Amino acid sequence: MLSNIDIQKILPHRYPFLLVDKVLELDEGKSITGIKNVTVNEPFFQGHFPSNPIMPGVLITEALAQVGAVLLLSMPENKGKLGVFTGINNFKFRRQVVPGDTLTLYAELLVYRHGMGKANVRATVDGEVAAMGEISFAVIENKANE
Repeated sequence: MLSNIDIQKILPHRYPFLLVDKVLELDEGKSITGIKNVTVNEPFFQGHFPSNPIMPGVLITEALAQVGAVLLLSMPENKGKLGVFTGINNFKFRRQVVPGDTLTLYAELLVYRHGMGKANVRATVDGEVAAMGEISFAVIENKANE
């Protein structure tokens, strides 16, 4: 299990854009399960939508990408690097995510070679699928470390 402090040692993201609160399971180089606690205090709820707050789908997708990045960047050969999107495929949104929900984030690495790869990702709330699909990514040097 990784705490939020541990995650911040791996990812460069910070509030309000760090969207992974905790990692529950990490099978190095294979899969990961994390959580995002969705609260009414999230800055995006001020405008999306004030009378009916719904977490934007792009931020659910970003949370999935971030948990996937923790999976990749926790590998010794990727320490200090960045994970970036190269594609989003066959994404579906099945359930709205609202304040009070705990978003469970899953990523399973399908292929990873020469700094490029793909992962199946899924976000659930109380066992119900909120979003799912495939993300493609690249692992690149972090210029902030140079």
